[in-house]
Amino acid sequence: MTNETTEDLYSLAIGLLKELIVTPSLSREEDAAALVVERFLNSHGIQANRLKNNVWAGNKYFDPEKYSILLNSHIDTVKPNKDYTRDPFKADEETGKLYGLGSNDAGGCLVSLIVVFLYFYNRPDLKFNLLLAATAEEEISGVNGIEALLPLLRNIDFALVGEPTQMQMAIAEKGLMVVDCMTHGSSGHAAREEGVNAIYKAVDDIQWFRNFSFPKVSQMLGPVKMNVTIINAGTQHNVIPASCTFTADIRINDCYTHEEILEIIGEHVSCEVKARSVRLKSTSIAHDHPVVKAGLNLGLQPYGSATLSDKALMPFPALKIGPGDSARSHMADEYIYTDEIKKGIEIYIQLLNEVL
Repeated sequence: MTNETTEDLYSLAIGLLKELIVTPSLSREEDAAALVVERFLNSHGIQANRLKNNVWAGNKYFDPEKYSILLNSHIDTVKPNKDYTRDPFKADEETGKLYGLGSNDAGGCLVSLIVVFLYFYNRPDLKFNLLLAATAEEEISGVNGIEALLPLLRNIDFALVGEPTQMQMAIAEKGLMVVDCMTHGSSGHAAREEGVNAIYKAVDDIQWFRNFSFPKVSQMLGPVKMNVTIINAGTQHNVIPASCTFTADIRINDCYTHEEILEIIGEHVSCEVKARSVRLKSTSIAHDHPVVKAGLNLGLQPYGSATLSDKALMPFPALKIGPGDSARSHMADEYIYTDEIKKGIEIYIQLLNEVL
């Protein structure tokens, strides 16, 4: 594929993206989309490997003695939200936009990386191996996605993680911790104001989550952010609720560990607090890493990302970069500009040429 032009690669990418859009691939239901990617690679003479709903491949002259560069993006999507006015599983192209669920997050990134992998696949002179991984369960931070695949992918030097960043460089990313909280009261008849209302106890703790500011602010990632996003209590209108549960979404900067955040929360609230996971860490790649320096030479801007990606699960440096705009992710009538894909392919090639 080294003789293919950017226009040829772009045409392949758009065709593949349209096929993926019309193939539902909700998290944990990515089998059909994985088959689409697998067949596409096979049709270009590339032996695709499969683990669960993850598809990966190595370049033609893969050398186990060399370190590898991982090209990764995800094939799963969120569920289409209720405000869609278009068929989310129909790939409509209008006035430079390609509509469809997953077009922006992260289909445009995925197909761009796939055709860039094709571009370099046959070159025998690469300093690094190239590994392509189209992975599952990113949207739910599931254990059967990149986390399950990584033990099979050895000697990775760094990764390009395809997420919509407008082709700017997310060199740092906030971590995520979701905590489930419960307050306890005692039930009684509402008419006689008997019992202890667990909702009122929860309100005090929720106010703390809303108003507390963690003192350490990251230069790249800013402050820790907490939002209460789910609350449940009560069985009927005339019974004082004996318990109330709520959930908080916490985006953690690089100044704190998850354990430190939990300790601080425990010092300030009366409710029971349980973290669902402490594995989604804040991550960063050094400003002087060769791929970051290559991006700076191309005029790309570094920034810190508030949103999470599979980068959080990678024990090696990773740069998050891709066509599309994070602001369009999960929106109704999701779309990506087709020119963004063309530009993404060009920049990915330029970045990799600098280090390969």
